Amino acid sequence: MQDYQFVDGTRLSSVIEALIFASPEPISEDKICEIIAKGEENLGLETDTIEPFVEKLNQRYEENGLAFKIEYVAGGYTFSTKKRYEPWLSIFQHENAYRKLSQSAIETLAIVAYKQPVTKPEVDDIRGVDSGYILRQLLEKVLIEVSGRLDAPGKPLLYKTTKHFLKHFGINSIDELPKPREIDEILKDDDMAEHRQFLFDRQLELKELQDKVDDEDTRDTALSLIEAVEKIDEEEVPDLDEYTADELQLEDEEEEESNVKNEQEDSDDQKLEDEQDSTEDNLDNGEEE
Repeated sequence: MQDYQFVDGTRLSSVIEALIFASPEPISEDKICEIIAKGEENLGLETDTIEPFVEKLNQRYEENGLAFKIEYVAGGYTFSTKKRYEPWLSIFQHENAYRKLSQSAIETLAIVAYKQPVTKPEVDDIRGVDSGYILRQLLEKVLIEVSGRLDAPGKPLLYKTTKHFLKHFGINSIDELPKPREIDEILKDDDMAEHRQFLFDRQLELKELQDKVDDEDTRDTALSLIEAVEKIDEEEVPDLDEYTADELQLEDEEEEESNVKNEQEDSDDQKLEDEQDSTEDNLDNGEEE
């Protein structure tokens, strides 16, 4: 089919390109034809005509030395960077991957991908720990979804991967995932040594950074407690080092004099009470006589 030109001068290839570019998810050929038909009912666009247009667009990108192309993944078309730019993009992708998914999330996602549909108890049994929180994280990231309930006591939910999962890993179906045996062979390959070392170093850096943050938080807490104790000491307990020997002796003498004075006052008060009692007794005796 020739590159159709609309009334406003827009070409069909440009419309297809714009739809693929604007779609947040891989857009299918059926969806492209459906959208175009709403704007041009008499065009009669068939789904098998989309692929030739995409090939022409990719040819144009290649001739102009552009860094991207259109690929067919997860049942639709989407833009992606070319493989030749992998050395520059790998660092960026690795850094973002570790920010987005923890080691526990990657383990859980792998179990769901290879065992789907799978229940939470089955995931827990494989990992040996509770995976409820991790499964919720993967659901929020739209990497997995609920596919139904298992016909068993309790009717546990079944989980499977999503189209977003396929797009994230650049595959069209779960069948394209590497087999466990293939993964072992890849990891044992000498060509993967540098890649493994890169990932190992990155994990160490992230762990050291986390430990540093934890240490700083602990140290700040300890300092806060020490400062609080020092503040109490400063307010309630005088520093004896600030006093001279004479000043300490003078304070002791003043304290001793104060004690003697208090004792003398107590003695005088007692004598006065005794005299009053004696006077009252004499008066009582006189009245009786």
